[in-house]
Amino acid sequence: MKRFFSVIGLVCACAMAQAQPLLPPVWQADAKGDVQISSRTIAYLPATRIVWQETTGDSSIKGLENLLLKGNGQADLFDGQITRIKNGATGKASFLLDFGRELQGGIQMVTGRSSQKEVKVRVRFGESVSEAMCDITPENGATNDHAIRDFHLTLPWLGVAEIGNSGFRFVRIDLEEPNVELCLKELRATFGYRAIPYLGSFKSDNERLNNIWMTGAYTVHLNMQEFIWDGVKRDRLVWIGDLHPELMTVNTVFGYNEVIPKSLDLIRDTTPIPNWMNGISSYSIWWLLIHRDWYRYQGNLAYLQEQKTYMTSLLNHLMTKIDDKGKETLDGTRFLDWPSSPNVKGVDAGLQALMVMAMQAGEDIAEVLGDKDLTVRCKKAEKRLLKYVPEHNQSKQGAALMALAGLMKAEKADKEVLSVGGSQNFSTFYGYYMLEAMAMAGNYQGAMDIISEYWGAMLDLGATTFWEDFNIEWTKNAARIDEIVLEDKVDVHRTYGDYCYKGFRHSLCHGWASGPTAWLSRHVLGVEVVEPGFKKVRIVPHLGNLNWVEGTFPTPYGIIKVRHEKGQNGKIHSDIRVPEGVELVK
Repeated sequence: MKRFFSVIGLVCACAMAQAQPLLPPVWQADAKGDVQISSRTIAYLPATRIVWQETTGDSSIKGLENLLLKGNGQADLFDGQITRIKNGATGKASFLLDFGRELQGGIQMVTGRSSQKEVKVRVRFGESVSEAMCDITPENGATNDHAIRDFHLTLPWLGVAEIGNSGFRFVRIDLEEPNVELCLKELRATFGYRAIPYLGSFKSDNERLNNIWMTGAYTVHLNMQEFIWDGVKRDRLVWIGDLHPELMTVNTVFGYNEVIPKSLDLIRDTTPIPNWMNGISSYSIWWLLIHRDWYRYQGNLAYLQEQKTYMTSLLNHLMTKIDDKGKETLDGTRFLDWPSSPNVKGVDAGLQALMVMAMQAGEDIAEVLGDKDLTVRCKKAEKRLLKYVPEHNQSKQGAALMALAGLMKAEKADKEVLSVGGSQNFSTFYGYYMLEAMAMAGNYQGAMDIISEYWGAMLDLGATTFWEDFNIEWTKNAARIDEIVLEDKVDVHRTYGDYCYKGFRHSLCHGWASGPTAWLSRHVLGVEVVEPGFKKVRIVPHLGNLNWVEGTFPTPYGIIKVRHEKGQNGKIHSDIRVPEGVELVK
């Protein structure tokens, strides 16, 4: 775990380095805005362990442990720490390395003086050991979709090759041709990420919750590339509805970052009204909610004003999707999240709630923008929608949204639906809204228990980032994802998944699963925005069975620092420090 968290120190150190010129002087005179400079940096990381190696027939591997050394990326004539991999006439040599944590990027291979001038290898990336060991077949779900993870590569003699652009933790190398030798000096990961500091933090006397908070933060950080993605292996797209939990984590951990407005503007500019963003009606609603919450946390009025024309058109379009009984009539793909899809009544309930929330957000935004007419029309549409109360049909997704929208008492939703069965029927994406509704009902300890059980179970299975989907039932007799799967164990990655993410196609790093990070800082640490841009803040902790909690929270004015400690009488003593410009209110 220490090695996993060491990447955070690396990120912060890089962020503090002095900025370099964007282009060399010889380019600066000729470049006329047509050159895009990456906002990311590259770090080179050695593998942390050798998971597996195999030699058949007359093949051999010597000095494989040298690939765990630091390296410098430079080929040289000194062969003292060379790994020698040989195939004879009948055998093949292969090995699998673990880089210790999920990464976004590829690998760098530095070669020595092999007996051949060119050597071909097969490279396989995997988010799990079993994915890196598999072949691409229809049966196991493995694909090269979005990012090539299984390919052949020709390596130079005494040179360097950098290849790969995927999400991975494990890399398998196979020397496949007969009668060849590969002298390999280094094999390092090329880790591409935004060099930004972790301004937010969360620590308590429950180390499991601390690890969950950090894992959610890191999951989103990996997905903050040029735009913000759903996943670093698959779904490297701006799925705007999925972005809301990521947005809340960005607000909590990093504060302002350009990746959010870049992504919001991209989907706006590629989706003219009356089209739905990503073809999904609820995703256009999430775009509105994201803008409302981005403004709440960052307070950038000028940016919000830039959205007025599109927002007004979208709200007007949404108002046409309400019938005379107040029921939503959204067309396009009717979708909340994947696990809720079979429960049609539950989806209907969730969409009704999202329409209410859209009008509430529209009212908030219109008031800020000074549009009195739009404010009134949003209020009227909200009242019409609140008259129709759908059946949640025991859908935790639907009930959670109904509670948040005011269509259902939060206490009733929690008691009758959300807390029933604990983490059963929770989901990685909408689990955030289930937790939010439980907090609204005052069930903070119940929510923390579910966070520990559900998101913690992924950590128990070897996860270093949170997954696209997860079912607590998957833990039964399951092998860890960082181990070779024995015959008497269940391969979680290959066996499970559904819809478009069956088997190895399943992403094990999905930003929408980061909800506990934002939730713990908001409700346990207790930081609540009262006035947009953190001009006013309220801090009310809910420690449950924790003895103490401390942390930081980024604002446009600087860092809020908080520590809460429970005394012997149960009373909480707080030390709160807010930056100048932020008013602490009760």
